[in-house]
Amino acid sequence: MNKDKIILGVDPGYGITGFGVIACRRSAPVCLNYGVIRTSSKKDFANRIKELHTDLQKIIKKYRPSLVSVEKLFFFKNLKTAIDVAQARGVIVLTCVQNNIPLIEYTPLQVKQSICGYGRAEKLQVQKMVKMVLGLPQLPAPDDSADALAIALCAMNKNRF
Repeated sequence: MNKDKIILGVDPGYGITGFGVIACRRSAPVCLNYGVIRTSSKKDFANRIKELHTDLQKIIKKYRPSLVSVEKLFFFKNLKTAIDVAQARGVIVLTCVQNNIPLIEYTPLQVKQSICGYGRAEKLQVQKMVKMVLGLPQLPAPDDSADALAIALCAMNKNRF
């Protein structure tokens, strides 16, 4: 019987949503997969959100996470972008609820603090720490997927899996 806890980390977006899947094992966390869900800018917003839901459902079905960790929105540079990302985030939350998966949220500051020990760490520092902790052969890219892995690792650290 597999007793590994599987955590899905999600970096929300509607154009690009990062995801990272890790297994929490006694010896060390293991990266199962990471990448991004891209939606076409040629589609209307409603269909982009539907595509995000469909692709996230496939990831959940494949890996069956016991926990989903999502980054909280923490910016307000552009109101339209913030609203669209918030709507995408709502779809992510709803998809998890529909699949009866517990959801936990962390701010970027909490994620960086958990991974690097410093809440104001640069993206490259986070990528390097994620690479090291997971024993990856190269830096995880793009940034959205690296952030998603960091969000999953943060959940692992904070929940002591």
